Amino acid sequence: MIGIGVIGLGYWGPNLLRNVAESPGASLRTMCDVRADRLALAAARYPGVKATRDPGEVINDPSIAAVAIATPVSMHFELAMAALAAGKHVLVEKPLAPSSEQGRRLIDEADRRGLVLMVDHTFVYTGAVRKIGALLASGELGDLYYYDSVRVNLGLFQHDVNVIWDLAVHDLSIVDYVLPARPRAVSATGVSHVAGGHENIAYLTLFYDNNLIGHIHVNWLAPVKIRRTLFGGSQKMIVYDDLEPSEKIKVYDKGITLNNNPERVYQMLVGYRAGDMWAPQLDAAEALRTEIGHFVDCVERGTPPMTDGHSGLRVVRLVEAACASMAARGRLIELDAPAASC
Repeated sequence: MIGIGVIGLGYWGPNLLRNVAESPGASLRTMCDVRADRLALAAARYPGVKATRDPGEVINDPSIAAVAIATPVSMHFELAMAALAAGKHVLVEKPLAPSSEQGRRLIDEADRRGLVLMVDHTFVYTGAVRKIGALLASGELGDLYYYDSVRVNLGLFQHDVNVIWDLAVHDLSIVDYVLPARPRAVSATGVSHVAGGHENIAYLTLFYDNNLIGHIHVNWLAPVKIRRTLFGGSQKMIVYDDLEPSEKIKVYDKGITLNNNPERVYQMLVGYRAGDMWAPQLDAAEALRTEIGHFVDCVERGTPPMTDGHSGLRVVRLVEAACASMAARGRLIELDAPAASC
């Protein structure tokens, strides 16, 4: 039984509390938040669990083997590093850290101490994303041409990060998991409509080898909530709608065929193919429940998690590059070049 403490009980922390408390391999030992009202709500639901406003009481508790961190992004590095230095395994909410330099330091510290460092890229643990990964790996879509993602809603405006750090991280973690290739360059544009605030709308374009292109649209100022991603291949196409209650993935046997006319080489004939659509069966388990179980298993076995520090670092580097591009009004940023954080 792995003793776990949770630091941060704001938007995401209560979900961590519930899943840690209900995980058969975990024991919820302590919950922490600087706000007394949040602690009071959590204590009413988990009366037998220690409550504290001091993160040090969680980090230094010898009965706690692992710490889950769900605080604002600006606090991720400080708390995660302190927990690792105290010999605790760490699960940290996305993104891994506010900068790639800090992310690298967390990875080095975890490696040096032989500890598990895992990033809460929750969508990777959904049945839908794992199915997409399996479909792409099988080659069923043929050559992948593009992915196009829209993730918009009204709020929640964040005061310490922009919309790329908040929303685009989800999409970047998904494609980092399902695609074997890594982007070679990124371009991004975005603006803030709140005086003195961070960018609340952004558009990212990612360029890969073999003419694969990715596009991500994120927005805190939309009248509706949309969570939809398209994957287009030479043989089939996928529509992934996370808001669908049942058929979150639909696979379409649609596309084009290109036929060269041997008599007129310069003329290319484009044919359109429209076949069946099918919705595959998906694992219906709650993603965070699967994730916590995976974290506990990795701690017990000493094995690296699917969303380890390295995957978290790749996402942070992409976000930094996108922010550098956005600050330069869409200038193309080669991902091998250093990117300024934002």
